[in-house]
Amino acid sequence: MTATKDPVSKPAKLSTQQKAEQTNSVVRQILDAEVTAREKKTEKLRALRLAQSETDAAEQVAAKPKKAGRSK
Repeated sequence: MTATKDPVSKPAKLSTQQKAEQTNSVVRQILDAEVTAREKKTEKLRALRLAQSETDAAEQVAAKPKKAGRSK
């Protein structure tokens, strides 16, 4: 049985600097995805809060009883 040298089976060794760069790029991708998701969620919640406050204000104006005026 002869040993075959297959470059696919053994990945090339990375230097410590290359490992650090790879780790940094992966971490930055994860953090960017989290920031994007957080900003999207914040915008959605802000829009819902504004819509709710507008409907609450409209309901309060409509719910106020009108004062009866004096009749002469």
